[in-house]
Amino acid sequence: MLEQAKTRTAQLQRHMKDNGVQKAVFTDESSIAYLAGFWGYLGIEFGRPTLLVVDADDEPVVITPLMESEMVAEMTWVTDVRVWEDVGQRTWGRALAGALGDKPTRIWIERSTIPASVRNYLDDTYPGVALKDISPLLGKLRMIKTPFEIGVMKEAGQIAGAMMTAAHESLREGAREYESALAVIEAGSRKAAGFLTDEGWDRFVSPMIHNLQILQSGAETSMVHRRAGVRTYRKFDPVYFCFCNMAQFKQYKLGFDRMFHIGEVTDQARHVQEAAIAAQQAAIAAIRPGVLAREIAAAANEVYRERGYQTGYRTGRSIGVAYLEAPELKEGDNTVLKAGMTFAVDGGISVDGVTAGRIGDSVVVTENGCDYITDYPREILLSKH
Repeated sequence: MLEQAKTRTAQLQRHMKDNGVQKAVFTDESSIAYLAGFWGYLGIEFGRPTLLVVDADDEPVVITPLMESEMVAEMTWVTDVRVWEDVGQRTWGRALAGALGDKPTRIWIERSTIPASVRNYLDDTYPGVALKDISPLLGKLRMIKTPFEIGVMKEAGQIAGAMMTAAHESLREGAREYESALAVIEAGSRKAAGFLTDEGWDRFVSPMIHNLQILQSGAETSMVHRRAGVRTYRKFDPVYFCFCNMAQFKQYKLGFDRMFHIGEVTDQARHVQEAAIAAQQAAIAAIRPGVLAREIAAAANEVYRERGYQTGYRTGRSIGVAYLEAPELKEGDNTVLKAGMTFAVDGGISVDGVTAGRIGDSVVVTENGCDYITDYPREILLSKH
């Protein structure tokens, strides 16, 4: 993983030179993981920024809180690790100023994700110095995944599959939503642990599946992003599982959704779910190199129209070390698809206060079409108990 990160940084530096970019400050966790191979656990929400400064002509600099510096130094390939403290003269601002050097003429930042505290520091310390956006340059590099990255994402897909199997097994009349969430966490964590060792860089990768489970059941299935509660499942209930903020491994994040029904399915719920599946499958069938991103969305939207439904969100999004990368599969995105791009592709319909149809998979674009990264039956799914 660290050799991959080092190679990516060298590629970025070449692109920086070609585009007249001298120094760039990275603050987003996904960007730092992508380039430097590490991530922290006490971030900006604790008032502790971690930064990566990349110079087009020199070695990069990691700036990290002292309390995490030992772990960070072990996790990253970057040798210049500079620390800062919460009190005293060794502030992160001083460390950043040292990395940026005297009187920079412009500073490149991740404009849309830079923490306010870091942005305010740059504004106050370097008045009149232009702050430019480095995100598009790095984003282009992240669009096409290497075989190594796709391999990691396929491991994440297996973990997600174990999670969905556990979700399915947990469903029965009388069971409760949070019990399904616990089953998902345990199954995913055990599967992830099987891909890891306790040596080298691997020992810093936690197998634990975390974040609040997106789960709705019954009439509230239409709410899309409600979290698991204590509601009891009843016969005919639709139950929706979304793993989009849980199915991840070694910082690579997938999209994966399925809808189940307790015991039996009503005619209306069947009709809605079959339409969602058909829309998703039409989109996936359209994916291949040379096609525009918006054309994938158009294929799904045509199915919705034919079935008498409409959807209020995109058909898919690019995935990788961030939950959302570029491009997106939606109207207006004219990005040309290329082999190596990876997407979460969804089918979704809401009937407010009644039911919903949902399905989502992650795929990788190949030379001739696309391959699934996640896998579970794409049909009407009933509880097994």
